[in-house]
Amino acid sequence: MRAIASPWQRAPLGSLLTVLLPVFLLVILPIGQLVTAGLGRGGTWSPSAFADVVTTRSAILATVRSLESGFASALAATTIGAACAVAITLWRMPGRRTFAFLFVLSMMMAPQVIAVAFIGMLGPSSPLLLTLGLAPEPGSPNPMRSGGGIIALLALHHAPLAFVVVRAGLLRVPRDMVEAAQIDGASRWQTVTRVILPLVRSHLVAAGLLCFAAALGNFGIPAVLGLSSGYLTLPTLIYRRLSSFGPSVIGDVASLSLILLVLATASVMLARHAVRRSAGLTGDGRTLDALWAGGARVAPFALLMWALVGVGLVLPLASLLTSSLVPSYGMALTLSNATADHFVEVLVRQDSTVRAFRNSLLFSATAAIICTVLAVGIAYALSRDVRRLRGTVETLCELPYALPGVVLALAAILLLLKPLPLVGVSLYGTAAIILLAYVSRFLPLALKPVTASLDQFDRSIEEAAALCGAGRLQSLRHVVLPAVAPGAAAGALMVFLIAFNELTVSALLWSRGTETVGVVLFSLEEAGLASTAAAVGIVSSVVVGAVMGVLHLLGRRLPGGSLPWS
Repeated sequence: MRAIASPWQRAPLGSLLTVLLPVFLLVILPIGQLVTAGLGRGGTWSPSAFADVVTTRSAILATVRSLESGFASALAATTIGAACAVAITLWRMPGRRTFAFLFVLSMMMAPQVIAVAFIGMLGPSSPLLLTLGLAPEPGSPNPMRSGGGIIALLALHHAPLAFVVVRAGLLRVPRDMVEAAQIDGASRWQTVTRVILPLVRSHLVAAGLLCFAAALGNFGIPAVLGLSSGYLTLPTLIYRRLSSFGPSVIGDVASLSLILLVLATASVMLARHAVRRSAGLTGDGRTLDALWAGGARVAPFALLMWALVGVGLVLPLASLLTSSLVPSYGMALTLSNATADHFVEVLVRQDSTVRAFRNSLLFSATAAIICTVLAVGIAYALSRDVRRLRGTVETLCELPYALPGVVLALAAILLLLKPLPLVGVSLYGTAAIILLAYVSRFLPLALKPVTASLDQFDRSIEEAAALCGAGRLQSLRHVVLPAVAPGAAAGALMVFLIAFNELTVSALLWSRGTETVGVVLFSLEEAGLASTAAAVGIVSSVVVGAVMGVLHLLGRRLPGGSLPWS
């Protein structure tokens, strides 16, 4: 039957504005300001000034360390994540769904929380090691406060990202191709190494590139572990210069940010291209999920994977909890000295931490609502009136999320530092600049599940509503929105989940009164208040775990791929 033409196709101007206006204001304009500031001085084109900044000894050293930590951690993360993805996908292991959830949960915890946890877990003053009687000699250096510690923690933190990407590729491999190889006499090892892995080579490359981009932009781990030891990457160098010298060095830090902008954008674009190359895989509709029965042969590997969850999630939480319950950092935890004073301090007594939790709840919830409203409008317009722009718009929307947070924060400063036209008010130093940066950064998290829901929506229902006399707004309200509501809710929760513990953007945008949880935890750690910082980390982790639990329960009503661990 011939599809009925939509009666709304005659007036696409509103749809064009719905799509292009947010993209221009949230993506093109701030990034354009950053490029202009980085390559110009005083309103004039000045490549020589850019070259003078990026060729200084500190800039070169920070770039080398960013590349060093990025490459090394990406290689390790891809190896770990890919191995787990292959095992979880191909073998029917007990608790494999639970493993996937917990493994991704370790990535959803804020980087600065993980860094604080590992510092408190391995140092000579570690309450956890003191309680277990395993603490090293007093005065021993903490192995995490080094380049090697930063690389190891970046690899552990980003391994779930590689796991998600490679598992998505494995689920696209046709099962009949693997069965054909086995009929020809290939062993399981040969099937994996000679058939399956070559078919997901593009996803392996994409996973490595995305882990590299994530490591380049990671601020929390290098800041907590490297600032005190002098191991500066580009994000931490930008933070130190801007926090020490203020707006007077914006041109210099904009030039440094362009290095991150180019590297991160190239990595993400190459990753997208690599994934597209595998789009031609087709089969009989059966996937590799749970291809082989688990047994004694895979039991040791299953134990290693659960040990990985223990190292990446359980031990850090145990370290944070132990540190938060002792009266003073550097003491062993016993039944007689356990105290909840640090939790009372951060949740009730201390104005800055109470304000930070309130701000984070408010900023993340507001950003989630705004992102969801924009995502529904953009996704609907892209799927109905401006389909040709879908690839370009989705790529542009993903750019702020792929960029290092300090780059986006600096772009927001450049855009909003001067008084706005017409109103004559600057948003710099206000809560509004943080909120706008959050919306720009996290919009793709809300857009993806809504787009997936609309892709699976039967348009004939909407066409029937139009034939019955329903206008566009009526059809959108009564037909489309109920269908995409679960996806929109999942997107909103994902935005809230990531924004609540955010540090990379707010580290450069906060001012007195607009502190966030990530900023306060980082400040407490820098001030040597490790037990108080641990209490903040525990509370924020509980919030993250609760939101992920709600998302997990909602997952059965969502289109495939809406949640990274499903």
